[in-house]
Amino acid sequence: MFKILKEKLNIFKKKLSEEVSSEESAGLIGKKINEKKLDEILDEFEISLLEADVAYDVAEEIRSRVREKLLGMRIKFGADPETVVENVLRDTLMELLSFSNFDLLEDIEKSSKPYVIMFLGINGTGKTTTIAKLARLIQKRGLVPVIAAADTFRAGAIEQLEYHANKLNVTLIKHQQGSDPASVAYDAIAHARAKGKHVVLIDTAGRMQTNKNLMEEMKKIKRVANPNHTIFVGDSLAGNDIINQARTFNESVGFDSIILCKVDADAKGGSAISLSFELKKPIIYVGTGQGYDDLVKFDPSFILERIFSNT
Repeated sequence: MFKILKEKLNIFKKKLSEEVSSEESAGLIGKKINEKKLDEILDEFEISLLEADVAYDVAEEIRSRVREKLLGMRIKFGADPETVVENVLRDTLMELLSFSNFDLLEDIEKSSKPYVIMFLGINGTGKTTTIAKLARLIQKRGLVPVIAAADTFRAGAIEQLEYHANKLNVTLIKHQQGSDPASVAYDAIAHARAKGKHVVLIDTAGRMQTNKNLMEEMKKIKRVANPNHTIFVGDSLAGNDIINQARTFNESVGFDSIILCKVDADAKGGSAISLSFELKKPIIYVGTGQGYDDLVKFDPSFILERIFSNT
């Protein structure tokens, strides 16, 4: 996980720590890092971040913040320069990742029922599996979910949801392929109200994030369902394209938070760092496998420990 980003950060740490002299002066070692040399190393570092799928604006922001922290820094006698540089990197990435501490399950529990969640994202991102995983989390809190198969464009989407719903013993509200997706969402909410169920999870189509008709369809579902919370589900392996996808959905339909899938298979790691900062939306969960329990509440330390671990 995040192998390439980890390698890029390690190279940067080593290059920068080599610039620290071992000379002692008034209890301090090392001259101040030469500004020109620091900029040269940071230029290389920024390119390395881009190679690890960190978005351009985010790479520039990281470069700027790291430069501000390091310029003029001296290192106390006995301290390991590489550790000092790593701590600067950790602090910088923590600042970028700590966008929000929103807790979806807590929000569900304190809100009136049924609590309606709408999911956005293109096909193939893991949206359907994520809905099943979230249904499992909701069940663990003693709440009863209902799933709405509002991707009526593909028969396969309905069948996939039905498979998960049966495995989890969750009611699935579905209509025939080609029917009005908004009506499926409406019926699922009505069912939840009538039966005293707590959460409605609305799947939606994701043919292409640039499809105008699709976006109009999403807007209609949102008007009809009036969701408490809308989630964009993105594929960590999509690289920088995930930001374009998210931005299009956000500008056209709007969403509140992000679930990032397939993090366990992401060798680069840049999208995990970039997405929340670029969209100014919190990542609330990350998918770490195919099992129903492989949905982990997002914590910046989850990312940082995997980037800076020695394994």
